[in-house]
Amino acid sequence: MNLAELLPADWRAELAGFLDEKETTALGEFVAAEYAEHTIYPPIEDLFAAYRLCPPEQTRVLILGQDPYHGAGQAQGLSFSVREGVRIPPSLRNVFKELAEDVGVAPPKSGDLTGWARQGVLLLNAVLTVRAGAAASHGGKGWEAFTDATIKALNARNERVVFLLWGGYARKKAALITNPAHAVLEAGHPSPLNPKGFRGARPFSAANKALADGGRPLIDWDPRAEPVAG
Repeated sequence: MNLAELLPADWRAELAGFLDEKETTALGEFVAAEYAEHTIYPPIEDLFAAYRLCPPEQTRVLILGQDPYHGAGQAQGLSFSVREGVRIPPSLRNVFKELAEDVGVAPPKSGDLTGWARQGVLLLNAVLTVRAGAAASHGGKGWEAFTDATIKALNARNERVVFLLWGGYARKKAALITNPAHAVLEAGHPSPLNPKGFRGARPFSAANKALADGGRPLIDWDPRAEPVAG
């Protein structure tokens, strides 16, 4: 499996200088074998959905998750997001509660965040695949270097990107963001198991303020909104 060839052409060009060819080849071999031998989420056609829906030049915000949901029908290649009709996971329920309190968006009935992605929010997981029923089963297999390369590529751009890093794992990635053109907003993880640090952080209004300060269009944080050019 040639992972670079599966990427949209614009992202392939963007990541070219940040990926190690041998590491990416080994990762592709591992991922191909896993899809062949096990039930893997997301479906392979959604493996790079985040990249397909959010081109690099349109990326204004990055929200980093850890790895995909491992239940049947949940993962769709976008961090925190689940398919239409799937029960909204607890962490995403907390995101929606914060969304309502922060910017007044009524909690959506669907957990599908495709609307955010189409507006320029890169919903990236640090690990892009997982075995069914086995959380974090593909951690440490090479995806981390691949998605770190994505963060580094965005860091190299001079148009402002706002990095929303929620939870200890995501916050470690702040070290990769060295370009003063960008903004890093850290908070606790939205999981209900983490009672402090996320609720009340007001990340959505803070992200839009950072975008405005950087001269970039704002995000309409209602996932049901139509995409806005920019």
